[in-house]
Amino acid sequence: MARRDVAPMGLTRFDLSPNDVPTSWYNILPDLPEPVPPPLDPKTGKPVDPNVLTRLFAKALVQQEISMEPYIQIPPEVRKALIEFGRRPTPLFRAVNLERYLNTPAEIYYKYEGVTPTGSHKINTALAQAYYNKSEGIERLVTETGAGQWGSALAAAGAYFSIKVRVYMTRSSYKQKPYRRTLMELFGAEVYPSPSDRTSVGRRFLKEDPEHPGSLGIAISEAIEDVLGDEKARYSLGSVLNHVLLHQTVVGLEARKQLEEAGVYPDIMIGAVGGGSNFAGFTYPFIRDRLKGSSNTRFIAVEPKASPSMTRGVYTYDYGDTAGLTPLIKMHTVGHEYKVPPIHAAGLRYHGIAPTLSILINHKIVEPIAYHQTEVFAAASLFTKLEGIVPAPESAHAVKAAIDLALKAKEEGKRVVIAFNLSGHGFLDLQGYREYLDGALEDYEPRDLPIYRSKPG
Repeated sequence: MARRDVAPMGLTRFDLSPNDVPTSWYNILPDLPEPVPPPLDPKTGKPVDPNVLTRLFAKALVQQEISMEPYIQIPPEVRKALIEFGRRPTPLFRAVNLERYLNTPAEIYYKYEGVTPTGSHKINTALAQAYYNKSEGIERLVTETGAGQWGSALAAAGAYFSIKVRVYMTRSSYKQKPYRRTLMELFGAEVYPSPSDRTSVGRRFLKEDPEHPGSLGIAISEAIEDVLGDEKARYSLGSVLNHVLLHQTVVGLEARKQLEEAGVYPDIMIGAVGGGSNFAGFTYPFIRDRLKGSSNTRFIAVEPKASPSMTRGVYTYDYGDTAGLTPLIKMHTVGHEYKVPPIHAAGLRYHGIAPTLSILINHKIVEPIAYHQTEVFAAASLFTKLEGIVPAPESAHAVKAAIDLALKAKEEGKRVVIAFNLSGHGFLDLQGYREYLDGALEDYEPRDLPIYRSKPG
């Protein structure tokens, strides 16, 4: 599209009306450069029958997982919930104060998902998943959460659609972020530290280490074990799988309209990656343009050096959880047995990434980079001073990359348009910022390289 030299004079915020909230989700599967390898049964090594997955997920979600339709209609009830309860559409801002401070020719824009009721993008798929499960007569949803953003979102969605929610929260975050637990319980959810004494998986890890910090992989195992013991329960996932990433594309579809209002098209798009939901939701509608040959936009995926599945992992079949209860999924992984250090960006403490994102990395469409948490918190601290928003530790990874790329544009004397997803606020993550300000924040190097040591199955 045609691009102005600068955004409209004086405009730093770009808003849409509720009528502009998308009516369909974008599905990247038919546009990928190669098909997603099917999940495998670890016992037989053969592809899993999708019907088997309906014991874990709502039938409609399983159908979305494999659909080859480029756009999937958002049910009116879900769209209504996104607007009335999810506070969509969310704003897009131009970071003019950050631009001035950096003295860069780059224009920096960020989509701010922190205005949602639970402070992050996670509500977008939580409402959809709660709706589909409720429609199919499911009485209870069980999930895991790291930083608590996903657990909070599902708890809120459960309250909206009147469905019970149980959350297994990684033990390190359960201790570091007590107010996330409070928020989940305010919405009516049950919350347990993981590993817990409620499941055989949890008891096994607690026996090995009574102070185990937990991980998303372990919490997933506990949630799945819980679900398999109750016919009226289903598992709800906050990232990685295609139907989850699909629901998040409301973010990127809104951003497209907002950037058009600003008169620009992004040269660089950035998002943090744990499993891939906020990155995919923001970038996939634009990656479609790149795949169709109509843009040269660069896509930067940022992860913590403590859990470097994209930058140092292996592309192979691996379990989605630590205990090996899930089918095998082909993805970039550091191995399901990898003990992720207790960094504050708990939502990024996962051993693998989305299969669709793995393919895009393999085809050089997406460029992965990694940072230590001290440099991430330093960037987030600067952003807070200049833009007035405290980023979630996960989102702060995207802030760091945006600053680095804006400084590179300054060195090269190039005007570029940088857009990133500020996927959540950090008001319930202030313990990490306290440690940063006190000089007590610790960096972690990956342990036991090569990380992926044994093939599952």
